[in-house]
Amino acid sequence: MNVEREVLQLLDEVLSLDGRSAGFGRDTPLLGAIPELDSMAVVSLITGLEERFGIVVDDDEISGDTFASVGTLIDFVGAKIAA
Repeated sequence: MNVEREVLQLLDEVLSLDGRSAGFGRDTPLLGAIPELDSMAVVSLITGLEERFGIVVDDDEISGDTFASVGTLIDFVGAKIAA
């Protein structure tokens, strides 16, 4: 499973980016940079990550740093999968 590709695809689906995520790299900022990523979208994205990757995300694991960039989100998912 390619975690980066799956995370980008999920971002595109949840945020209705119409393919814009294909141009995202690890350094692409998320929170505060993409208007579609509001508080409700974060909740939907977490739910999507849990379903797609079979992980459980506890409330105390989430911070703004998790959604700072594409890379920080991918690293978070990768760590959850490995745990």
